[in-house]
Formats: sequence, structure tokens, C-alpha cells
Amino acid sequence: MPIRRVGPCTLVVLLIGCEFTAAPSVHERPAPGAAAAPRVVANSGPDREAVRDDPPRLSDELLAEGWIQLFDGQTLFGWQHHQRADWRVEDGAIVVSSGEKGLLTTTAEFASYVLRADFRADPGTNSGIFLSTSQDPVDVLTDCYELNIAGADNPFPTGSLVQRQAVAADLHRADWQSYEVQVSGGHVVVHLDGQLVLDYLDPQPLLRGHIGLQFNTGRVAFRNLVLRPLGLEPLFNGRDLSGWKSYPEMTSRFTVTPEGWLNVQDGRGQLETERLFGDFALQLECVSHAAGLNSGIFFRCIPGEQMNGYEVQIHNGFHDGDRTRPVDCGTGGIFRRQDARRVVSNDLEWFYQTIVAHGPHVAVWVNGYQVTDWTDTRAPDPNPRKGLRVEPGTIMIQGHDPTTNLSFRHLRAAPWPPGR
Repeated sequence: MPIRRVGPCTLVVLLIGCEFTAAPSVHERPAPGAAAAPRVVANSGPDREAVRDDPPRLSDELLAEGWIQLFDGQTLFGWQHHQRADWRVEDGAIVVSSGEKGLLTTTAEFASYVLRADFRADPGTNSGIFLSTSQDPVDVLTDCYELNIAGADNPFPTGSLVQRQAVAADLHRADWQSYEVQVSGGHVVVHLDGQLVLDYLDPQPLLRGHIGLQFNTGRVAFRNLVLRPLGLEPLFNGRDLSGWKSYPEMTSRFTVTPEGWLNVQDGRGQLETERLFGDFALQLECVSHAAGLNSGIFFRCIPGEQMNGYEVQIHNGFHDGDRTRPVDCGTGGIFRRQDARRVVSNDLEWFYQTIVAHGPHVAVWVNGYQVTDWTDTRAPDPNPRKGLRVEPGTIMIQGHDPTTNLSFRHLRAAPWPPGR
């Protein structure tokens, strides 16, 4: 549905969705060639009641490619909406059918990415998937890219970007359909059910934003909502510590193994990037070589100071066999700020971690599963121990104590532009 300026008032409509349980695997999809109601954050903190013991998991192949789940198949963790509609999870899909028109958006923002999403719309439904969107877009030509879901009677039928570029064919079906869309620097390429249907270049590109699912008219469902960040550059070359600052006076030993891994052993210490990052996406793989070991990834650190930054914890322990009760914050938790809602990684096994930070918001995925959704609400302060730090800082790997023995590989990151 288009979003139009209508004098002093503007009507905004958005929606979002996802899938997993009782649905085709993401591995099987075709290969691509208001008086606004108070903001509702859906499961923005750790949600223990709704999480089963067996959350859906991406394949190792997809994890190695960098894919993460935007929807866990069970809860609306990591999503938020400003209007009141009946957003819910049914049979592994995000579903909405009534209420106020508006968007369900990711709490995290993304810059360049590939997004996959399945959707199914009842007859007469008008909906859409919003890309690089603000939370409350006013003008579809400046605030978002609206990838439409609508019948052939709509001027922008399914496969079109509303008010930007329309597809000529009637591609809408009543059954499940699959979008794959690449967004990078204002270049939007859309595949529908494996077929290239749209290639659009924005002369005034939107550089980053949320993913949004729209409720406008009619029932719509979304599932298999996964995303792969693009544009990440290697931080570690697999040969030496070029690009990193070491601290020989500290106890930890950082070395490069014959396999090309970055290994840290022994007591307290740190290895720090020479490059500074403010808003960014970071992906890496890690393995703990013994049970119960502790480490962390620090970011927006004050250069040269001892581990003075935000810490994404690495600790795979959990209490009494319950993975929703992490030991010492849990892998992917923001240390001393928000525990991981579930420990999904294991010692002695490589795991995948994705960190996305924009402004005061931080989201962390472990093995493709979002474990953290946290916003720093403290007053601004250049020292992250005392308040909100958004200024660029270094990324740092921690050596925690004399038992430390962890390895890292495929560290890569992308700093983000200043915004839309």
C-alpha cells in the first residue's frame, strides 16, 4: 500500500512476518539469479516462557554464509510495533489479521543485506515488506522501500516497489510465495519464487533502516525470515596480527595457529583493532577449547584502555540443564546489561556470532538465533562504563583468566554510514 502525504495528517501502514515450524525449510527455497498508540516492543527482553527446548535452527551451510534468523519461529523477540494490531505467532509464522494499520519492525537496523521471506496473503489482502525503513515512515519515496504484496488490480502489484517501480505481470498467488531481495546502496534487486522480477536503483539511496512487515487490509502471514549482511570486510587475515594492537605487558598470548585461527590463551589481556567502529555489523566464528571458559568481544572501546567498552559475553555454561538460565550472562549476552535469553552454543564446537550495533541499540545472534535485544537508555557519556557511548571505538578480543583457550576465525565487519 502506498504511503501518501495527505495534508497535515499522514496515515502510515506497516507490517512484518516470518516462519519456521510446519513450513518448508529455508534450504529448499529456489536459488535467486494516529494518534499513535504507545510503542509496543514484542518480547524485547528475554522471553523464557514461549521458547521451547528445540528452537528452529539454520543449517551449518547457511550459518557459514552469514545468515541469521529475524524470526525465531516461536516468539516476536526482536520486533516492535507502534500501532495496535493482533500480531501473533501461529504454526511457525507471524500472522496479523485485524487492528490498526501499521508496521511490525525489527528493533535492529541493517545497511546492506540479502533478505529472504515467505508470505501468504488472503484474497483481497494488501500488505508489504518494508526495507531500509524508519519505524514510522511518512513518505514512501523518502522513508523506506515498500516491496508490495497485492493483487493485479493494484497499481503496484506483488513484486513492485510502491511509487518507485511496478512489475508488469500478475505474479500474486493465494499460496505461499517467497521473496529474496538484495538491498545495497539504494540498489534493490527482487526475486519472487526464484524469478528476477525487479531491479531498481535509487538516485537518493536509503543507506540503512529497519525491516518492516505491514498490516493494511486482510490477513497475511510471514515465515522463514532470514537475512545475510553484505559488505563485511575481513578483520583478520589468518596469517599474522596485522591491523591489531597487542599488549605484551598483559598476560594473555594471542597467536595465529597453523590452521589460520586466532588463538588466545592464558590470563587477562586484550587484542584491539587499529580501526575504529561506531555503528557496524560484525560476524565471527569461535570455539572454546575446554568446558566453562570465559571470553568476550568488546566494542566501542576507548582505544588503549583496558577493556573499556561494551562486552558481548562468551560463556557457554547454563544452570541445571536449562539453556534459558545462562552462567555469567551467557554467550551473546551484554555483560552486566542483559543476559542471553538462551545459550545456543556449546563448548568444544565452533559457533557463529553476529553483532549489530546502531546508536544505543545492540542485537546479538548466536548460531543464527537472536539471543540479545538491548538498548542503552543511560545518559550519553564518552566512557561506556558510565553511560551511553555512540562514538566510534575499537573492537577488542578478551583474554579472561589463566584458563583461557579460545580460537576465532572469519572475523569480518562493516562500518555503517551515518544513516538515511
